[in-house]
Formats: sequence, structure tokens, C-alpha cells
Amino acid sequence: MYLPRSLISHLYQQLMHTNHSQSPPVLILVSLEPDALCACRILTALFRRDYIPHKIQPVSGYNDLATAGEQLVQPMKLQLGGSGGVVVCLGVGGMVDVSTVLGLDNVSDGEDPSGGVQVWLIDARRPWNLGNVFAGRPEDALQTIDGNARSRAPDVVDGRIQSSYKPGQGGIIVYDDGDIDEEMATERDAFLALLKMPEVEDDGLVLDDSDSASETARSVDGERPSKKRKSWSDREGEEDEDEENRRPRQRRRSNSSHSAGSSPTRSPRHQRRDSHSSNDSPAPSQSPRSSPPPSAQPASPRKLRRRLLRLRRKHEAVLHKYYSLGSTYSEPISSLLYSLAEDLGREDNNLLWQAIVGVSSLELYGRSMTGVGISTSLDAGGSAGWGGQRGERIRQVLRDEVRRLNPPDPKEVNGERTRGETYGVIPCHGLSPTDTSIQLSPEPRFLLIRHWSLYESMLHSPYLAAKLHIWSDIGRKRLHKLLAKMGVSLSQCKQSYTHMDMELKRGLRQSLLKYAPMYGLDGLVPPPASAGRGKEGWGFVRSWGWKACLSAIDVGVIVGAILEVGKSGIHTDATGKPYDRHDPKREIVDEDGNLENQAWVERFWEAYDALGNIEALKAALPTALHLHRAILRTGTSLIEKRQIRHLRAFRMAVVKEGPDVQLFTHPAALTKLALWVGEAIAEQERDQRGKVGKGGKGMPLVLAGLNEKRGVYVVVGTGGGGGVIDIAAREKRRQRAEEKARRKEERRLERERKKEEKRQREGSADGEDEDDESEEEDEDDESDDDGGDEDPLNDKGYGRNRFGNAFQEVVDETNARVRIDSFEHCVVEVKKEDLSGFLESLSMKTVVG
Repeated sequence: MYLPRSLISHLYQQLMHTNHSQSPPVLILVSLEPDALCACRILTALFRRDYIPHKIQPVSGYNDLATAGEQLVQPMKLQLGGSGGVVVCLGVGGMVDVSTVLGLDNVSDGEDPSGGVQVWLIDARRPWNLGNVFAGRPEDALQTIDGNARSRAPDVVDGRIQSSYKPGQGGIIVYDDGDIDEEMATERDAFLALLKMPEVEDDGLVLDDSDSASETARSVDGERPSKKRKSWSDREGEEDEDEENRRPRQRRRSNSSHSAGSSPTRSPRHQRRDSHSSNDSPAPSQSPRSSPPPSAQPASPRKLRRRLLRLRRKHEAVLHKYYSLGSTYSEPISSLLYSLAEDLGREDNNLLWQAIVGVSSLELYGRSMTGVGISTSLDAGGSAGWGGQRGERIRQVLRDEVRRLNPPDPKEVNGERTRGETYGVIPCHGLSPTDTSIQLSPEPRFLLIRHWSLYESMLHSPYLAAKLHIWSDIGRKRLHKLLAKMGVSLSQCKQSYTHMDMELKRGLRQSLLKYAPMYGLDGLVPPPASAGRGKEGWGFVRSWGWKACLSAIDVGVIVGAILEVGKSGIHTDATGKPYDRHDPKREIVDEDGNLENQAWVERFWEAYDALGNIEALKAALPTALHLHRAILRTGTSLIEKRQIRHLRAFRMAVVKEGPDVQLFTHPAALTKLALWVGEAIAEQERDQRGKVGKGGKGMPLVLAGLNEKRGVYVVVGTGGGGGVIDIAAREKRRQRAEEKARRKEERRLERERKKEEKRQREGSADGEDEDDESEEEDEDDESDDDGGDEDPLNDKGYGRNRFGNAFQEVVDETNARVRIDSFEHCVVEVKKEDLSGFLESLSMKTVVG
């Protein structure tokens, strides 16, 4: 089931009304990423205000999710002595069958499989698992085991929850950000049609040649043998593999990269009803010749089976296409939960700030509407953003909220804030000791500028590094020339920014607007505010009195560093001693990554506390600076030593030596390095060829980082990038599709009219043949419609990151020992000895849509 955006507060209000002192605590499962962390703080703030007990459980991957289901969720089931309750998944489970992973699919003796447990699924990753979206209700499972089970209640229509819905029945409920209602009508119709369709065996039945294009959908029908995800723990003896450790990965595979796990099954009740209706077809009338022409003869069983198989494969092809488009990101879940707070009338500055930080953090990890990749399409504005026009609309709503909740003081009409916005000076301190307001600021695309020198901030900026080729001596000279043109000496720009000359800081923005375009840095600072565009591209800054002043990007960088490195930044082995990779007596420890996951969960609590404590944020600043110095060092080394190789489908590099290798064993830190390298390569290609390949999106990049103490490589695949989708072009495509559907319906009605006239003239002797001809004509019309003049650049799946699908295909076809456990499907772990074979097989796959 899914909850439409217009009813976003419906379930929460019902929870408030039914909550009492004996209610079980709400279980919150949270992924280890800044956006989910901010969403968790928003939700827990709402729970505290309404006195709703809750418990937070960080989840690092699918193994952790299955463990949480076994230890925390299943004991809540009524059958096991629990009292039911609510489980909230923040950033986890959107791409898999959650009921299977959490163990809520065990059906026995006609009981409710959910056991009174209701799961709220809030995730920004796409594609959705369609079983969660359009099924997920306990009655659906009951119908599969009891043909006399009650029919679907009217409070849920085609998986869409209505305002009359009464919670407390259990099941999976997906929070819709608007995409399901607006963009998934085709997938919904196909899924529901398969759900109502009886099971039909193929038995070698030969269909027309026009169905050859649908043969690829047979994997959805379960015809291909099931293959479990491979693990390296004991690959030599797969027959002895531990089923309990293997189960989460197997479930994820069946629902993420293939649609097999999401193919709905036909209930026996519907099968009996359909078979009964087909057998009760009236016999042809025995009227005399003078009577009206007789009705058509009923189709033969073989003919009905052919039609049913053709229709089934058509719907399966729709689902297969949806799952194979690749991964992408929709609206950040922190923004979605702020909308919940706003609908409840509970919004304030603290919740708004959490939403702003969550939205701003997405661009740090390259998460966009085409998956994980660099942003090369948007050069105007101070921020690359995460979702083109849609992302800018969300940021504009946040700017409006900032103005509404932080009105200017009438006594400060000509005060420091107004002067700062006029001159474009970024604020570095609060207006008073008690000032905790949020302001709009023309933030340049520099890194941690308030806590670094201007020179170091520009040097470590990924955008500036790629544009100026900072990794080379020529690039550093370009930076020095830019500073000289701006009138800033090296001695001044190497001071702490807060101690720079005030006149230089006041003129910095105008100087950048004047001289940055000479070096191709059009997007270095946001454009001036105007009546038409407003403050488009401006960032967000919050003050904590005179203690600190941080931008939303600064907070996202610091919180991300805590999650990826930890406050101390010191790596230890299983004994608690510092790990020395050059020790000849070192041994591989923590082969399954359990100890590593425990350390990541501990960092979650550090980051959670830091979001509400400015002193903890300031204490973690050195960690963030250390991480980004390491990214610059390592990226420069890879480029200067020419360690980036060009394979058929992508470029690849391996990080296996150097002082910072251990930092990049975390997938998020490795992703940041991959994005830095990817932007640098794209700019090199633009300078050499005058354009960026792959339709302007750049060549995909695979980066592997060695985790020597576990004996594995962490592999991340970043798409060609983009991140900007033309919403207006998508709307035009939708209008063209509606026009085609209208013309197709007119042709169908015309054929029906002609067929009826012909039947009246000639009788019904050739009725079945005419049906065949009409079906073939329908297929021809569909092929004509699909073969229109659509621009491939505007295709729905063009440029999407398909590394998750490609990784799974390689696992299925090779003996490489691969572990796929991350919620980010473009991240895998490969055994050290199997990396070369894995990359060789991967090079033959399609990694970008």
C-alpha cells in the first residue's frame, strides 16, 4: 500500500489518537547517512512532543536489517506473544520486499502474516519494490491461502490508501512523495493485472513472432532457475553454506535488480471465479435465418491460453523494464518528514534546519535523479543541487520557510544582516549572543570556508579543483592568477578567513562574479538576486549565538565525516590496537564485516548527538578537514601516476597504497573520492575534446579501495552524472503519450465498428481469425507508437546508474566472491583475489542507462 502526499499526516494522527501509556514503543530503523539521520531527528522530535515512546535502531546494511527483523520486529507479532505496533524504516528497504526481509511473510493456518505489525516505509531510493507499493496489505496474503477471505475493503483502492483508512491492521505502507501517483500508472496497472491473472503454464506453446520482444520478461515469470547471491565466506563448498547468513542477500537480489521477487501471484479465489465465469459462457443462439446474426463462437481453450500468455508477458515486460532502468533518487526523506511536521502545524527553526541539512547533504554524495554520479550539467548558481528543477523547487520552499520563521527585526532594517545581503558577505557570526536564526547566504562553492583559510578552502573544493586542474602545477598557478586578479595576496588568503581584511571579504563576491568566468567558473558563486529569479542558488546559514556560525553544507560535511571516519579518525583492529598494514604478522580479521558494522553504528550515535550539540560539531571539524585533505592527496596521486585505466564501458582505478588507504574503506568516503576523480576526468575530457562523452554526462567510473585487514576491495560505481532532469521536457513527453493513447483509442473504435459491420454481412464463421487479426493490428499499433521520434536523451532511463544491475549480473555469471550488503546498490565488496575477474566481466555490462 502507499500513502499519497495529500494524506501525509493521516497515519501519524491516528497513531496519536490510539497511543496510550501501555502502547509498545515505535521502532525506528535508520540507515547510516546524513539525510536519514536528519529525518530521524525530525521524527523523534515529533514523537517527544506527543509523548509517543520510541526506540531507534541504526542499520548498516541488509544483514543488519534482517537481524533487526529477527530480534526486534518478529517478537512484536501477535502470534509470538507481542502486541503489534509500528516500525518506521527511514532510508532502508525501499528497493526490497520488506515483509520478507523482516520476516513478516510467514503465513500459517490462515493467520495474518504481519501479526499486527505495521511498517511505514520512507525512502528516497528508486526503483520501488512494487510489492511494497501496490500490495503489502494483510488481506492480500490471506486471499492467497483462503479463497473465502473477505474482499478488499474500500479504504484501499489499487494500493492507494483513502482518507477512510483505519490503521492497526498491519502491513507495509509506503510514503509517496508524489511520484507514485503521477508517474507510475503504467507499472500499477501491470502489477495489478498480474495480481488478478490466473497462473498459466507455457507447455511450449508457440506465440506469434511479435511476442519475441517479450521473451526477456520470462525471468519475471520464474521460468529461470533461482540463483542465490554468492558469498565468499566458504565459496569452495557452496553446499555447506550457512542458510541463515545467506538469506538477506538472497532476498535483496530477488527484488532489487530483477523483478522476480515482485511478480504478484494469483489468488485461488480469483482463479476459481475466473474459471467459473469462463465455463458459464452462453451457447450460441439457435435462432432462424430471419433473426439477427448469431453471436460469435466462444474461443477455444488453446486460443484463450495464447491470449492470456501474451497479455501476461506484456505486463511482465513492463515490470522488467521498470526494474532494469537503474537506480535514482527522489525527494530527500528529511524534506518529506518536514512536510509531515508542517501538515501537523509543528514546524519550527530546529526542524527546518534538520530538513535543510538533509537536503544539502545529498549533493555531497552525488545523489541525483540519475543515481549516484557527478553533476556536469548545471554551471549557473552556487550549488549543483540534487534534482534539477524539482530540487530547486524544494530548496525554494525551504527559502520561503526561512523567511517565514525568521522575519527581520524591525529595529534592524538597516542593520548588519541587511548590509550583508546587500554586499554579498557570507555571515561568520551571530547578530547577538542569543541569536539562533537561519539566514540566506550567497555561499560560494568553497569547502568549509569559515573554518579554513580562503586558499585552503578553494584548493579543496571539488568543483574548483576539477575546473582549474588543481592536481597539477599548472592548475595551482591558475589559482594563484585568479587570486591575483581579484586583488588578494597569498599572505592574506592563507590567513584564517574570519581574520581576513573586512574590505577584501566585502569585495570577494563581486570579484568572483567578475573574474571567475574567465577561468570557466561560471557556477562558483550564485547569481545576484533579482525580481525574476529571487535568491536562486543561495545557501543556508545558522548561528549559535557567538559560539559558531555554520552553513548547511558545512554541517553535512562534518556529520558525514563523523559517520565515515569517526571523531578520532584512528583505525584499530579487533584487539583495539592501531592497525599497521606493514606488519608482516598481520592477519585477516573480521572477514564478514561484523566488527566493522558495529563501529559504524557507534559513529551513528556520535553523529546523532552532534546534530543537536554545536560543541560536538566544532570538535569534529578536524576530522572533516583531515578527510578532505586525504581526498585531494589520493585523487591527485591517481591522476599524476596515470593509474586510471579506460575499459570498454567505464574507467576504473584502484586505491591500494598510500597513507590514506584505510580512510577509504568506508563506502561513503570512497564515493566522495570517486566523485572528485570523476569530475576531474570530465574536465580533462572537455579540455582535450571540447566536449564530454556519453551525451555530456561523462564516462562512468569504477573505484576500488583496498580493505587489507578484511582482505576485500570495496567497489563503488558512479554513473556518468547529470543530476539535472528537464521537468518541462518530461511534461511534454507525457502530453505526447496522452495524445498517442487518444489516437490509438480512436483507431480501436474504428476497427471495432468495421469489424461489426463485416460480421453482420458475413456472419461469425471466421470470428476467431478476426480476433487474431485485431490482436496483430493492436500489436502493430503499439510498435508504431513506440517507434516514434522520441529523443533518446529524454528517455526515462537515460543516464541512470545501472551498476547495481550490472553487479548482480556479474555475480550470477561468475564465481567471483562478492558481498552485496549495502543499501546503495552501486557499492559491493569483492574478495581481494577475485577483483580482476570481476572487473573484466563488469566491463562487458551496461552500467549506465
